Amino acid sequence: MSGVEDLDRHFREAVAGLRSTDEAIRPQRGGLDARTALDLFDAQLESRHADAAARWMQQQGRGYYTIGSSGHEGNAAVALALRPTDPALLHYRSGAFYCARARQAGGVDAVRDMLLGVAAGADEPIAGGRHKVYGRRELAVIPQTSTIASHLPRAVGVAWSIARAKRLGTECAWPGDAVVCCSFGDASANHSTAAGAINSACHAAYQGLPMPVLFVCEDNGLGISVPTPHDWVRRAYGNRPGLAYFAADGCDPSAAYDVACEAVTHVRKNRQPAFLHLSMVRFLGHAGSDAEAAYRVPSEVAADLERDPLAATARLLTAAGVLSAQQVLDRYDEVGGRVFAVAKEALESEPLTTATQIAAPIAPRRPDLVAAEARRTGEPPAVPPVGEPVTVAQAITHTLADLLGSHPEMVVFGEDVGRKGGVYGVTRGLQRRFGTARVFDTLLDEQAILGLALGAGLSGLLPVAEIQYLAYLHNAEDQLRGEAATLQFFSQGQYRNPLVVRIAGYGYQRGFGGHFHNDNALGVLRDIPGLVIASPSRPDDAAPMLRTCVAAGKVDGTVSAFLEPIALYHTRDLHTEGDNGWLAAYPSPAQHVPIGRARTYGAGSDLTLVTFGNGVPLSLRAAHRLERQGIACRVVDLRWLAPLPVDDLLREARATGRVLVVDETRRTGGVSEGVVTALVDAGFTGSVRRVAGQDSFIPLGQAAQLVLVSQSDVERAAGDLLSAGPHGHR
Repeated sequence: MSGVEDLDRHFREAVAGLRSTDEAIRPQRGGLDARTALDLFDAQLESRHADAAARWMQQQGRGYYTIGSSGHEGNAAVALALRPTDPALLHYRSGAFYCARARQAGGVDAVRDMLLGVAAGADEPIAGGRHKVYGRRELAVIPQTSTIASHLPRAVGVAWSIARAKRLGTECAWPGDAVVCCSFGDASANHSTAAGAINSACHAAYQGLPMPVLFVCEDNGLGISVPTPHDWVRRAYGNRPGLAYFAADGCDPSAAYDVACEAVTHVRKNRQPAFLHLSMVRFLGHAGSDAEAAYRVPSEVAADLERDPLAATARLLTAAGVLSAQQVLDRYDEVGGRVFAVAKEALESEPLTTATQIAAPIAPRRPDLVAAEARRTGEPPAVPPVGEPVTVAQAITHTLADLLGSHPEMVVFGEDVGRKGGVYGVTRGLQRRFGTARVFDTLLDEQAILGLALGAGLSGLLPVAEIQYLAYLHNAEDQLRGEAATLQFFSQGQYRNPLVVRIAGYGYQRGFGGHFHNDNALGVLRDIPGLVIASPSRPDDAAPMLRTCVAAGKVDGTVSAFLEPIALYHTRDLHTEGDNGWLAAYPSPAQHVPIGRARTYGAGSDLTLVTFGNGVPLSLRAAHRLERQGIACRVVDLRWLAPLPVDDLLREARATGRVLVVDETRRTGGVSEGVVTALVDAGFTGSVRRVAGQDSFIPLGQAAQLVLVSQSDVERAAGDLLSAGPHGHR
């Protein structure tokens, strides 16, 4: 506790020598009057004492989070410059901001919220003991679990959505004149995600698009132990086209408030982005386990103490005659006593007690409601009408048109999806039919695309974003893993970001691409909790599965990755040229495929082929040849790779007692690992083998066939499995 005690002692000594000069606080640009200054001070006091209480709670064995806000209490000025209805995505040192926002809105005990979070109490109102975050729906504070800039793309998406929702005539979660605030540290300003998000905001502003976002960089000069080069943040962000730059000493309450008001007014009035650079100090190290003595000299720590923002606000209040030095100390002690009383109560709070309880918000599933929503019909489909044969690409195109007609809040976007209609023509004609406000191109940045989608979904729109190739998703996958998939989990469903990400992928593009266009790596998606992975291979599955994903987003806030096999987009034939065996009748909008249900072809009793994607036509062709040899097969198209259709899988496996998994993804980390494990976990006692892609990137040209699964591979593996008898090796 020595750090906390030293900070407390220094504050008391600094206040003891203060004297009133009878100079009233005079409002300047922002208007920091006496009442506002007191609100700011009280928020700062609550935050400072909450930091001390968190470390005390850790000593008692019930404090699990000690990254504090001490030294950053100037961010209370930013909160007071904003409105309590302005959405805020906050840095982890935003305790004073949160306390000030709660005071603005009323009816919320910010200290209790924060300390229940420290104790991982199940009654904590936003994350329910899952993590210590700043968040409350009543305060328009959106929880962020890691603020290494990963929340900035979402903030840009929220800002974009305010004007877009108004343009579309749909309801938005935020007022029409709201300012979106996102705060982060100086070290995070160097992250590629920050650079990309700020660039995308500037890119929008440059084109004249409304972008009311305030980037708040709280610069304490340290990234854990690494110093930020002097003046680097100003040099990096102080002269960007389309980005207004404001700077102030965050340890000076009057200056911080005045400049924050100026920045907020600029954003609110002009609907353009701004960068607010606040100079801060950091007390008590990075977190409770951080030993600053290993990388900071005493003179640096002493210099920071002289800039203590609490002492600065006390100085302002006593100089203006609002409080005497003794009244400042009395107020300090009164708040401290109240905070520690709350801390003692938090020690007795109930933690989460079951795995089911913990996981409940990850992926709520209401299949009956999703089915009803998926079957809702909209405008009549475009040509061809229901019942006429279509390819996979055509099925997706017409389904997107149906959905855009049914859902006025739906938007479709990505690289090249607008005028060009996508690299493979899948969105062709949609922009002309539904307009540039609903179908549009984005800049070439997958993080920005997903961030836009996350902000849009959070704000009340229904985003269908396209990632042009599966390999390009890997550049931005944390926007799904760390942001999209966690929002409902860390807000107990109070916030959600419904989203469908269309991803063109898999291999088998003849003679084209190399690994960036022929990519079969799904491992990064399969282990994201709650993420739905749809993998249609036929036209009559692609349409209803896409409807299901959109409906699940609307009903349950589901995040779906909709994997589209490029090699099957325009495929027409199955067995022989001209047989049109891969075309299918465009299905009625009333057709629905529930999440986690497979599709079976055939009823053979000798062998079950389990597959997906390009593996479906490959397995059907192999089964056709095997049947000529007297081997009766059934082919199971998983369709959903997460959650796996375990019940259907087990039923079809038991029907033959022999399973061959045909997996076009890689042998290590591929889908077949999950399928085989699911069978074993379910107690399947028959024979199981798998044939999978090589653990290799996919090369260019015909060499690609050497690392991908072939029809002959399937036939050979099937023969080996059958020759091994009914209890072959797993």
